[in-house]
Amino acid sequence: MSRFMSERFAGLHAYTPGEQPQDMQYVKLNTNESPYPPSPEVLERLNVAEIEKLQLYPDPEGWALRRKLAALYNVGAENIFLSNGSDEILNFAFLAFCDETHGVLFPDISYGFYPVYAALYGITAKQMPLRADFTIDPQPYCRDEGMVVIANPNAPTGLELPQEEIARIAASNPNHVVILDEAYIDFGGTSCVELIKQYENLLVVQTFSKSRSMAGARLGFAIASKGLIQDLNQIKYSTNPYNINRLTLAAGEAAVDSQAYYTQNCAKIMETRERVTAQLRKMGFTVLASVANFIMIRADWISGAALYRGLKEKGVLVRHFDKERIRDYVRVTIGTDAQMDVFLEKTAELREEAKARAKQ
Repeated sequence: MSRFMSERFAGLHAYTPGEQPQDMQYVKLNTNESPYPPSPEVLERLNVAEIEKLQLYPDPEGWALRRKLAALYNVGAENIFLSNGSDEILNFAFLAFCDETHGVLFPDISYGFYPVYAALYGITAKQMPLRADFTIDPQPYCRDEGMVVIANPNAPTGLELPQEEIARIAASNPNHVVILDEAYIDFGGTSCVELIKQYENLLVVQTFSKSRSMAGARLGFAIASKGLIQDLNQIKYSTNPYNINRLTLAAGEAAVDSQAYYTQNCAKIMETRERVTAQLRKMGFTVLASVANFIMIRADWISGAALYRGLKEKGVLVRHFDKERIRDYVRVTIGTDAQMDVFLEKTAELREEAKARAKQ
């Protein structure tokens, strides 16, 4: 850090992205990317004709994509906000709906960017403990004292809070925004998009990064009341009006047009997730009941850190979080069946090596 850095940010603990290694080829199961490529329609749309338009600014409103998303989710185009990845929406929301008198509440084990944004903007944050079984207790969020942010399904647990509990939280916070981060909703969860028609304070955030195989394109969207969308646009137009490039907008339109392709991929991922979960439990692992494209696992015979290191040495990357309550776990993205077979094989090897050491 240079001597020019503002003291305000000198002690900031930034978000740590998942590893993107360059040293060797891995079975990469650490960043919750889709193992399947974008749809053929997306690849066809990103052609020379589109690239030749790059001298022109993109539509700052993204109307074509917003209309397609509105039709897909049965809302109005005025209820859609587009962003450079869903993280940008979260960033804007912390700016728009929090200040020195309006803090934020979120789970103590959840997406790592929430505390970073709170610290970045000097917002008082209350982190509510998950229950012993890692589920979210809705009661602490029903107090109308600050913006609420809940990832549903939660990350890194993959567990879901029922829709009726989300509705209760939204109803209990009439003077504050409730953000529902649905990045992983398409892998077996129940979306709360319909609830925005009942609760003007509910902001549902989704992304093209996971189920739509576009993590590298950086495209997210929010669905909310017209007023909340206008609030987000005020922040956007005060920072970067052209926040989504032309090619990403075109790819997004093609992705929505090929929804059936992505629905099929999600079904394959869910089927693989259940198969791998069953096999891991037979091997003695505790596996949380995920409805996301990842699973959280632990075993008594190996620590989370050792499992992470052992798999990495064998060419498989998973994610380990060195936080007190979950350091015995690792998070494993669900890949293709072939990738998961390698993961299971290497995990079994580690188990046999541990047994051999125990006999010595």
